Amino acid sequence: LNQMEESRNSILLFSYFKVHGDGLYLAWSDDGFDWKALNNDTIFLKPEVGHEKLMRDPFVTLGKDGLFHLVWTAGWHEKGIGYASSKDLVNWSPQQLLGVMEHEKNSRNCWAPEIFYDDPSQHYIIYWATTIPGHFPQTDHMGDDGLNHRIYYVITRDFKTFSETKLFFDGGFNVIDATVVKDDNRYVMFMKNETLNPCEKNIRLSVSNNLFNGFENVSPPITGAYWAEGPSAIKISGNWFVYFDKYKLNEIGGARSADLRTWQDISDQIHFRKGVQHGSVFRVPFVRVKHLL
Repeated sequence: LNQMEESRNSILLFSYFKVHGDGLYLAWSDDGFDWKALNNDTIFLKPEVGHEKLMRDPFVTLGKDGLFHLVWTAGWHEKGIGYASSKDLVNWSPQQLLGVMEHEKNSRNCWAPEIFYDDPSQHYIIYWATTIPGHFPQTDHMGDDGLNHRIYYVITRDFKTFSETKLFFDGGFNVIDATVVKDDNRYVMFMKNETLNPCEKNIRLSVSNNLFNGFENVSPPITGAYWAEGPSAIKISGNWFVYFDKYKLNEIGGARSADLRTWQDISDQIHFRKGVQHGSVFRVPFVRVKHLL
């Protein structure tokens, strides 16, 4: 451990769930290829909020306030998302169900929430996918069981008070699992095209100079001839790594690019313990997590 501390300033963490969503799990890596489960691949936090009390699609970020902020899918049919915070990823604040879609009586879900910190405004943007029947009728017939999602968001400074919910991204298709990263002065959004008819179920991306609009030119798929979801992106040694869930194959896949245009499938080079599902990757100072190792 002392040698590790001397040799690195930061490490990569990956939050994920297993089975149907019984809690938060974490893994770590030096290089982004080989991932080792923490806590003997057992749960760090069990879900307590929502009707179904699930914890799927857990997303963790280290905030400017020094806290780890966690959001997650609390159920298949919730009008809110789960939230908790921690100083050490072991001891957590009381869990909350943030009712971000309570105002929409007909909203059917709140899936795969994530957080992006906007430095210029010093705000956190929380975003997720929701279906509101009839809001985008041109694609109502193209999803699973009438689901036709778009990406919505709220803004907060302190995770106590929140703005009104607004539409974040509508690319003209059924979309879930958005994730936003910064690339110099640009914003990059990766997302899943959730269209079933005709079948898509792939990962795409869009680049904008503005966080709240301009995600208009959506790329062709960067994933292959398998169903993929839950993209999570990070830059490692000058290359973009995108991890995603090959959920029909029960394995995590990956793609790598130097320019966000040409992508190489590196799924066969990425190694996670069996059972990892829909995770999020983030980099943290080593001193913040050395107690976990």
